[in-house]
Amino acid sequence: MIEREKEMKHIYLNLKRFDVPAELGGVNRIADVREWGSYIVKETQEELKKYKQDDVEFAIFFPEVHLFSAAAAKTEDSPIQIGCQGVFRNDVQPGGNFGAFTTGRPAAAMKAAGCEAVIIGHCEERNNLNGILAEAGCKDTKAVNRILNQEVKCAVSQGMKVLYCIGEKSEELEQWQEVLGEQLEIGLQDVDKSMVTIAYEPVWSIGPGKTPADKEYITKIARFVKEKTDGMDIVYGGGLKQDNAAMLASIPEIDGGLIALTRFQGEIGYYPEEYLEIISLYMNK
Repeated sequence: MIEREKEMKHIYLNLKRFDVPAELGGVNRIADVREWGSYIVKETQEELKKYKQDDVEFAIFFPEVHLFSAAAAKTEDSPIQIGCQGVFRNDVQPGGNFGAFTTGRPAAAMKAAGCEAVIIGHCEERNNLNGILAEAGCKDTKAVNRILNQEVKCAVSQGMKVLYCIGEKSEELEQWQEVLGEQLEIGLQDVDKSMVTIAYEPVWSIGPGKTPADKEYITKIARFVKEKTDGMDIVYGGGLKQDNAAMLASIPEIDGGLIALTRFQGEIGYYPEEYLEIISLYMNK
């Protein structure tokens, strides 16, 4: 079995590109984009201190441009782990590649910027990689998982905690065991699994007009993942929200959740006070 803190919960926040101002087509109405990263940390870290660090950990995945201001805003006893949105599949090496990574995010650079965690394999990253491979005429369905495995290894080698996302699309529902099993087996091959938490994204149920995965289905997947990985922690990656927090908290096999948008109607977007409310509902505090 994977050795972990007993009953530790994991609450993740993926901020995607919620920093883009509303006047430019985005959803950011909370802060000037130059202060957005520090604003989010300052507006949440004090309230998060009320939770025992032995009970729950918090990681926030920022766009790269906001990493320095977010890290600088942390207090000495802040419970927030600063995270980035992916790393490149290769890294800086002494005597080797010293930094030729134009447009890339080598794990060493993210570590130097203050990152303690990283999200890898999110469905949006998987879709992008699949699109690139399709343009190149690649029909190897395992290629994306091999690339993600390289990313995971680079992150772990720099001491970063990894949230590794898996999930099946609507056309893969009948083969969900094969799809998820392959994502786990290849993506985590030769990886120190004590540094990794799994996020399950039911891609087929995410988005406007789609029916969310129910408790029975999520429980089935969580049990499958724990069986396949010898008990690794798994969080729900399909969106921890106010309306499903209590349900997800009632599933013993689920060890936390991934939050993104906090408001889905009206002025949609991410709002710190709503993020804190979701956590309160999930933790029942």
